[in-house]
Amino acid sequence: MSPVGANVPRMSTLRILHLSDTHLLGDADARHNGIDTTAALERVLERAAGVAGIGLVVASGDLAEDGSVAAYEKLRERVDAFAAARGAQAAYVMGNHDLRAGFEQVLGPREGVLDVDGFRVIRLDSSVPGRGYGELFPEQLARLRDILAAPAEHGSIVVLHHAPVAAWTPLLRALELQRPDAVLAACGAGDVRLVLAGHYHHPVATVAAGIPVIVAPGVTNTTDVAPPPGHERASAGSGFALINVPASGEPAATFVTAPAPGDGRLLFDMDPARVATIAAEYGVG
Repeated sequence: MSPVGANVPRMSTLRILHLSDTHLLGDADARHNGIDTTAALERVLERAAGVAGIGLVVASGDLAEDGSVAAYEKLRERVDAFAAARGAQAAYVMGNHDLRAGFEQVLGPREGVLDVDGFRVIRLDSSVPGRGYGELFPEQLARLRDILAAPAEHGSIVVLHHAPVAAWTPLLRALELQRPDAVLAACGAGDVRLVLAGHYHHPVATVAAGIPVIVAPGVTNTTDVAPPPGHERASAGSGFALINVPASGEPAATFVTAPAPGDGRLLFDMDPARVATIAAEYGVG
């Protein structure tokens, strides 16, 4: 079925479908915390299919749970087809669960720049191999500043996995982006109008250092932002963000669920000891 208004030309507003944390698996029978993540992605894309005017589809990391070529091929087949049917472009970035070899073989370079209707979209790799936290290293920040040295027609949009804003839950606080102020300073020195991220598995819309930041809901599950003290919990539930970025003025975002039977079912509940163990293994030294 064609999306409503699919043939209406996009004017000076870029509409973005923002997906994150698909955690796909190469094995068709495999599950991530009991979730068929391929089915979750298909359900999300079906839910978004009626939205007109999408010019960019962003997938902001943790695309594969196992890092397999097969998992990335599943993602590319579905997301690229969705984008192509709408004359849209797709942008993928690495997350902490992604593996470089599989990502690059299927999706190409881990970082890059694309022009979408006069908006410059900058893809950054905030992953640190073998760890869960994120970091942009000095050479990456230098490249970002170089890219931003000349303004784009409608400004720039930065996409990375680890958000440059604080996490809400204890484990995710241990796995945050390091030195977010340096990232925001590099963005603020140029024409960055929006930062898109994932990692938290729940929606966030805020402004950091004067720059709007949108964190997409998770496709694979939903983080509980009000767990018992010290706990990290997640439940079944999928969603995505829709963002309108005008040629001038402030972006606007809304968050959409893609309902399924069993939504709200508890998938895991890590007690403080388990949170501390994972934080020690995958957090900052």
